[in-house]
Amino acid sequence: MSSIKSFSVLPGFGLSMGFTLVYLSLIVLIPLSAVFIFTSQLTWAEFWAIVSAPRVVASYKLSFGASLAAAAINAVFGLMLAWVLVRYSFPGKKIVDALVDLPFALPTAVAGIALTALYAPNGWIGQFIQGTLGIKVAFAPLGVLVALVFIGLPFVVRTVQPVLQDLETELEEAASSLGANRWQTFRYVLIPIILPALMTGFALAFARAVGEYGSVIFIAGNIPMVSEITPLMIITKLEQYDYAGATAIAAVMLVVSFVMLLIINALQAWAGKRTGRDR
Repeated sequence: MSSIKSFSVLPGFGLSMGFTLVYLSLIVLIPLSAVFIFTSQLTWAEFWAIVSAPRVVASYKLSFGASLAAAAINAVFGLMLAWVLVRYSFPGKKIVDALVDLPFALPTAVAGIALTALYAPNGWIGQFIQGTLGIKVAFAPLGVLVALVFIGLPFVVRTVQPVLQDLETELEEAASSLGANRWQTFRYVLIPIILPALMTGFALAFARAVGEYGSVIFIAGNIPMVSEITPLMIITKLEQYDYAGATAIAAVMLVVSFVMLLIINALQAWAGKRTGRDR
């Protein structure tokens, strides 16, 4: 009696899936579950007292508000920068393209010190902004925004740039031949194609900004109720050996970030389906 040997469409799928699940558990799931395990040591009253303290709530507003604002700014100017790098040729283009990745390679502490030196009241840029316009950047919430824009820009540029490179110019020519002006071509032809990638870059920039610590800690000034970020509150709790308090704040950040990323991904999926229908 002959036996029939079945072949998998993906050879080694079982071994690969097992390795993937183990690796994912060790790197992501177990550390994240530890946050909730330590937090469960608190009673509900203790948990609520920690996460709703006025100083902690102020840090939530600054961290999430500045992260959303920075991601929105990067979505606009990152798209513009990617467009220029793809559509135009100019002297020093390769240098500009390489500089986009500088926040990836630069240590975050070095970035924070450099930004503080530039935007401090006696810095090269800060002395003119604060002295002439009366706008305080360093050691203020605006400094946090500047740092988050700096570290989040590459995510948008590198996400949108490949889409623009693959975009066929014939689409723009066809729209122009049908009587559409440049704004109508951009609004009704290009934006629906670019939007899913742009939303992905926005989500990545936001996720990076929420947890950023090194580049923000120096320029923020860490003034209570004014320029303290939530990661600093977690570090403060850890320095006081209050591990349950630190994980309680971390759990709130984790849940809020996860919900916001779900919303952004849902918008991205909706934009992708709408683009498919339009095509």
